[in-house]
Amino acid sequence: MKRSVSIISPVYKAGKIVDELVRRVSEEASRISDSYEIILVEDCGGDNSWEKIVENCELNPAVRGIKLSRNFGQHYAITAGMMEAKGDIVIIMDCDLQDDPVYFTDLLKVFDEGYDIVFTKRINRKHSLFKKITAGIYNFLFRLFADKNFDLDVGSMTMISSRVKDEFVKLKDQDRLYIQLLKWIGFRSAYLPVEHKKRFEGRSSYTLSKLFFTAIQGWTSHSDKLLRLSIYSGLFISFVTLLIGIYIVISYFMKSFQAGWPSLIVAVLFSAGLILMSIGITGIYIGKIFEQTKERPLYIIDKKINF
Repeated sequence: MKRSVSIISPVYKAGKIVDELVRRVSEEASRISDSYEIILVEDCGGDNSWEKIVENCELNPAVRGIKLSRNFGQHYAITAGMMEAKGDIVIIMDCDLQDDPVYFTDLLKVFDEGYDIVFTKRINRKHSLFKKITAGIYNFLFRLFADKNFDLDVGSMTMISSRVKDEFVKLKDQDRLYIQLLKWIGFRSAYLPVEHKKRFEGRSSYTLSKLFFTAIQGWTSHSDKLLRLSIYSGLFISFVTLLIGIYIVISYFMKSFQAGWPSLIVAVLFSAGLILMSIGITGIYIGKIFEQTKERPLYIIDKKINF
């Protein structure tokens, strides 16, 4: 009970959830430590989330509020919370309560076995059929394009040691998918199976376009396989074209065969599409280099309460 605990939760369009979030987190945090802080990072969702955070900060000194200057995104909000966290142990969780704080005690038991990172693994995911399908497609493509496995069932709730937190905040990557960054950092890690709950209120703010952007971000942040894939595709097409060319020449002399315009047009259009795709993939990586070299801050804080 001597160790202090920091619980970080990014808040976005969750004004109706904040009160229940603070109540449940406070109840479970008090079971594992006499000294804890709840850091709520409001990511400019445009609702009354910040006002609810302020109310809870006034009622409970253990609650700390951070308001970002604009919507930077979930993973940047988590980074902002980590920068301010003072606990010996840090717990990261979403605000929608799909990952239940009741598992704090179980996370700590696994953590005390000598691990620096304890991920949660969701059982019976309570997502819609559409989200399950898109998540499955994302998982398949991540394995195909990113040279490593993306575990679809790893939840947002994670417990890490203060030294992992210190290494995390040193990273200046503009693309901040925090689960993947934690895996990159290393140290001993374990997984705790948890029951995935239904969202406490409302619906997820992740639209199809946001999910697609996150997918592109994940594929290109952890591997250059897409670039190499375009090279392999080009070599394959060149080889096939060479074989077709040899076949046409032989057929011309053996059978007086002359290839028609349709096959030529198809070959040209296919090659042009492949070239444009390769240029687009290269452009994504160049754009990432451009963003990284700007060296802008990852986020900007507008207000802080109870720090």
